[in-house]
Amino acid sequence: MTDDAPTPAPVTKPAKPAWLSGARAGYLALGLSVIALGFSVAPYFSADGSDVRSYLLEHPEVLQETQLALQAKEAEASVEETNQAAAANAGLLAPDARDPAFGPANAKVTVVEFFDFRCPGCKAVAHDYRALMAAHPEVRFVFKDWPILDRGDDITSQYAARAALAAHQQGKYLEVYDALMTERALSIQSIDAILAANGVDMARAKAAIASPDTTRHIADIHTTAAALRLRGTPTFFINGKASPGIDPAEIAKLIEAAKK
Repeated sequence: MTDDAPTPAPVTKPAKPAWLSGARAGYLALGLSVIALGFSVAPYFSADGSDVRSYLLEHPEVLQETQLALQAKEAEASVEETNQAAAANAGLLAPDARDPAFGPANAKVTVVEFFDFRCPGCKAVAHDYRALMAAHPEVRFVFKDWPILDRGDDITSQYAARAALAAHQQGKYLEVYDALMTERALSIQSIDAILAANGVDMARAKAAIASPDTTRHIADIHTTAAALRLRGTPTFFINGKASPGIDPAEIAKLIEAAKK
């Protein structure tokens, strides 16, 4: 008898898809802003700041209002920066035959959406955005699958984008888009189930998902988003100008304005 415990067998991790390392190279670093608050009336408070602290504790809405105002100002500056980048290089939003697009190619108004299938904001507006498409058949709508929410070994956003583009090759993009946006808990298994449920040939889809062409396509979208100074999803462009908001009702107003 021996006190030596048996050496456990080494754990072999499943091999990562070949496209994953190339896809990660296109990811954008998303930073969180730290908001610094100050008071111009500081001379009227005690030197040790105790009066300021007491005032804020009694009026927490001041902090909230200031934070919201700063966030609105930052958002406005971000949109302006993006529009300047788009104006300086119109080719960034030029038609790309690889992108899913619906509506006349010679439409007077073109709407482009950068999105991630796991983005809560993207999911929240997806249904009304699709209704907006139905209400404006004369407008061209372009979809930029921009997966930015994966972290570490999580590749769900990347896989969803690839799966949707694979469905597009089979003429099933909008059906799969709708289902992916409706599904609250996306996983590779649920994505595959959505493809199959919508009549996508799985053998062809798997080949397209792993294709170097798909890797290049998504990498190019990452590059475009970086050049446009995009900071999140969804981001909408109407005739090359970024929308300040994501509400489909706002997009509708911008479409009507662009028609004129």
